[in-house]
Amino acid sequence: MELHIESRNVAMTPRWKAEIEARMAELQAGHDDVIHARVTLTKNPHHKKARNVAEALVVVTLPGRHTLTARKEEKTFEEAIRAAFFSLEIELRKYREKRASKEIRVPPIPLRGVICKLFPQEGYGFILQEGGGEIYFHQNAVHGMKFDELEDGMEVAFNLEPGEKGPQATTVNPMPVIP
Repeated sequence: MELHIESRNVAMTPRWKAEIEARMAELQAGHDDVIHARVTLTKNPHHKKARNVAEALVVVTLPGRHTLTARKEEKTFEEAIRAAFFSLEIELRKYREKRASKEIRVPPIPLRGVICKLFPQEGYGFILQEGGGEIYFHQNAVHGMKFDELEDGMEVAFNLEPGEKGPQATTVNPMPVIP
């Protein structure tokens, strides 16, 4: 891994540099996915009345041109370095967990039903699903046609998710016409 450490408007101290190198080594422990890292410490002199004048910016590059960034402003550089690396550690953990998961997302198989109630002025309706039960849908869930083109008795395919007041259709599509 290539590591660049720099400072702006402040002289880099050996203590800050050592802490940055140690924290970067902790991020890399057991992994070799960080290709490049850049840490910039900046003193913000224009913040004369502000309490937070020390800024730490940490940018890491990962395989596939992924970049993670953490920028924190604190009272001291030690606090800013600690906060930036803490944030970056969380993002890096999420990235690694996502890459490690073998979960394959399969789109849900659409259910079938018939439009049984429409409320065009309010922009919603209900679908009578096969096997019984009415399912709420909003006009924004309609795909493949306009909401005002729907009619009572029209056959539709839909995907179902739990809603605030019970199950609701997240997508509603007209059934394809088979010649």
